[in-house]
Amino acid sequence: MRVWTVHVRPGHETILVREGFAWLAFLFPALWFLANRMWLVVVLYLAGAAILGAAMRDLPEALIALAGLAAQLLIGFHARDLRRWTLARRGWRLLGVVAARGGEDAALARLYTGRPDLLAWGSARA
Repeated sequence: MRVWTVHVRPGHETILVREGFAWLAFLFPALWFLANRMWLVVVLYLAGAAILGAAMRDLPEALIALAGLAAQLLIGFHARDLRRWTLARRGWRLLGVVAARGGEDAALARLYTGRPDLLAWGSARA
């Protein structure tokens, strides 16, 4: 069963952010952040990578590779949390959590079955 957090904002469609490891963020973090319009996060990521690279310049290559892998793993585990943080900064409200066996469409169907008022919320353009 997959789990999503539900984010709403008047005049906008409901956004579901899936829980769990983000493989694309692990493999291509800067591109994943840009694709999800997380501008501040990509700037912080690039600054952190530059600082980490400068600080570890004199260490053995094996240790540098291990530290890089550890940093990428952390990004993979926390990328969706960073997306939720970005949405909250932009005024999106966390409504709750929804779980469904299928994909995002099944989760939306389950959400709207339990909360039909959200259908009117998302279609009312402000």
